[in-house]
Amino acid sequence: MQLVSQHPFGAGGLTARMFRLGNGLKVILVRDPSAPVFAYQTWYAVGSRHEREGITGIAHLFEHLMFNQTEHHPPGEFDRMIETAGGDTNAATWVDWTYYRDNLPKAELKLAIELEADRMACLTLGEKQVESEREVVANERRFRVEDDVDGFLNEELYKAAFTTHPYHWPTIGWMRDIEAISIEDCRTFYRTYYAPNNATVVLCGDVDEDGALALIDAQYGKIPSSQIPTDRAEAEPEQTKERRASWPKPVSADKLRIGYKAPPIGHADYAALEVANEMLFGGNSCRLHRRLVVDSEIASSTHAATAPFRDPGLYEISVSMQRGHEAAKAEAMIYDELDKLGHGTLAPHELDTAKTRLLTHFWRELRPQAGKAEALGHYETTVGDYRKLFAVADGYSAVTAADVARVVKAYLRPERRTVVVATPSEKKS
Repeated sequence: MQLVSQHPFGAGGLTARMFRLGNGLKVILVRDPSAPVFAYQTWYAVGSRHEREGITGIAHLFEHLMFNQTEHHPPGEFDRMIETAGGDTNAATWVDWTYYRDNLPKAELKLAIELEADRMACLTLGEKQVESEREVVANERRFRVEDDVDGFLNEELYKAAFTTHPYHWPTIGWMRDIEAISIEDCRTFYRTYYAPNNATVVLCGDVDEDGALALIDAQYGKIPSSQIPTDRAEAEPEQTKERRASWPKPVSADKLRIGYKAPPIGHADYAALEVANEMLFGGNSCRLHRRLVVDSEIASSTHAATAPFRDPGLYEISVSMQRGHEAAKAEAMIYDELDKLGHGTLAPHELDTAKTRLLTHFWRELRPQAGKAEALGHYETTVGDYRKLFAVADGYSAVTAADVARVVKAYLRPERRTVVVATPSEKKS
């Protein structure tokens, strides 16, 4: 076990240390004895971007399979043991990563390490296991996409905005692929990506560092590394004109999605675009919520965010209209406010208020042990260096009015946007 790097974690005297085992497993550890609990997370550098047409959705399928059965534990045993020990467990998959999280009392560290190492190395992948989870995922897709207008629009937005990069297909996968993934596809995927040299364990909480590292070394140290394929995701070509589509759907009022090509989370402009978004959509007093929902009352809700992806993603805007008002009205107001912001028109204290809200949210998310672990794991897996997490606050603080105007003009241009709309379908007699 080799110490690779370390960095202070905030101003409270905590330190994040990263270690590496001989098989390539990375371990980030933050000892925080403020409460007798810990968060244990395993981040795998595999998501839907690592798939191909024909097996889309396999990364998400594995999120389910990993809770099923191993050589040492029958189906359902993982959840039962964690819950009996007073903990909780869950997982998530997205475009760049898959992670598994356990939150437990301090006395149960050995249990977490043994269970996570076991399913990294000894998952059972037979017909029974794959078919049972395939049906669960297929039903999830029906519920979250095919029978849900918001899920449908989100999928269609990325499908239209990306033509080459694998961000084109949804993390949940196309239904035809979910139904066609073979057992051999699953076994190959598992042997390739669920390996110690493709994983980062993040441990935050009331633990003894030396004891924790010894337990991790004992359970993971003999798991062999794998040959990780080179990431061959093609760069998305520059978008040169607006893309637009609409569909009649069973909704009472228009639903609007706008996506602008945006910088990745590790880019220097990402912080400035987040500050711009905070001015536009960051709260009840922000520009576009106030204009669309409060003053004109043409919309019932608004939301926007910049995708925290490894590669350039989208700045996504979502608006739900009030009955009788068309999405085009909201579009006109949005584009008007973008033009004003791009020309540096700021109200007194508007910039400072936006930055203060972002900083407050950033530090609040890092207070619980699970929040610390998630942020560290995300930055190590997506950006490539957990230490860049600690530059985020300074990045927000350094944003100027000129930076905001520059990124709005550079990224939020008409030719870089994709627009999708759901309109109320006519009732059949």
